[in-house]
Amino acid sequence: MLTKWLLWMGLTLLTGSPLMSLALLAVLLFAADRFTLQVLPSPVRVLKKWQRAGQLAGTILTNTHDRRARAELADIRLGQKRYQEAVDLLRPNLDAGDDDVDTLFLLGVAYLGAGEAPKGELLLDEAARLDADYRQGAIDLERGRFRLQHGDLKGAREALERFLQVRQGSVEGRVLLSRVLAKEGLVAEAKAMRDAAWREYTVAPRFQRRRDRWWAYRARPSRPLTYAAVALVMMGVGAYVTRQLPLHDVAPRYGYDEPYAADDPGGDDAE
Repeated sequence: MLTKWLLWMGLTLLTGSPLMSLALLAVLLFAADRFTLQVLPSPVRVLKKWQRAGQLAGTILTNTHDRRARAELADIRLGQKRYQEAVDLLRPNLDAGDDDVDTLFLLGVAYLGAGEAPKGELLLDEAARLDADYRQGAIDLERGRFRLQHGDLKGAREALERFLQVRQGSVEGRVLLSRVLAKEGLVAEAKAMRDAAWREYTVAPRFQRRRDRWWAYRARPSRPLTYAAVALVMMGVGAYVTRQLPLHDVAPRYGYDEPYAADDPGGDDAE
């Protein structure tokens, strides 16, 4: 944090504009992140996914029976939380006989997100029958997530506890379970679960921390708020200091000690 503040101060001294230096600092930090930790989301990846979705939509318009394109586009739509579109894409696949675990899982999640919980639960039950450990407990994770959203606290708790037995280091699962416990009135247990989520985050490998960072901040929301408050204070102090510094040369004075008009307006030629 101090390094970023000093860098911002230096850029402000060079540019003379705190806002311009802030923009330059953001660009520099983003570029540095791309070549080092890669913590920030990649706009290139987002753009590629958007382009791929357009390509798949064009393929489906050309050939409505391309079930592979429908499944891939539905997976993208689920990531965008466009659940009803995912249902419309995957339902023809199921009707055509695609009853594999991938199709059942994606369509089950799509139905849950679209608000049709009974259909979604039924499809997830069938997917679990085919592969109970699908994606290391992903079925129970999605069950717990949407049951929590729909107010089924008992069902959400059961699903998330089963999920954590399979994936014990999941930060996301612990944060979701802490929300269930908080809604049940178990304040101490919810806090303990959030603390456990944060501990799991701190000891996880770097690549896993990058993936779980937003869930970790939900476990300790005071951390990013504190960082933001400190950053704002330091930026305010820096802006005040830079305004007090002589960033530019003082403009020369063009006035004269003597007035422009002499006492004798006519000068020597005056009669």
